[in-house]
Amino acid sequence: MSIKIERLNSIFVKEISYILNTEIKDENIKFVTITDCEITNDLSFAKVYFTVLDIDKKKDTIIALDKAKSFIRGKLSERVEIRHTPELRFIFDESIEYGRKIEEKIQELKEKNDNY
Repeated sequence: MSIKIERLNSIFVKEISYILNTEIKDENIKFVTITDCEITNDLSFAKVYFTVLDIDKKKDTIIALDKAKSFIRGKLSERVEIRHTPELRFIFDESIEYGRKIEEKIQELKEKNDNY
């Protein structure tokens, strides 16, 4: 991956987070955290990874982000100077939930071990 793409990934995470926090009115998007971004080398697509505070709102959040993605893309094109703003694809970041489950299992094992 080129340095330019890595820098753009970082900028996109920061700018999308800012747009979601300050310019989106939809309540389903208020507690979204952008965790990563992967832009293709030809700048045609950007996979934007996110997580939510309340896992029960995952489905509603995905729907809300899909509705807002053209607005977000438009705002990005105003803020980030690149010739072509990539098409956005929002993807739920499973790694954080996976890590939380592993921590719970470790804690359970630790508690079992302490009881012996």
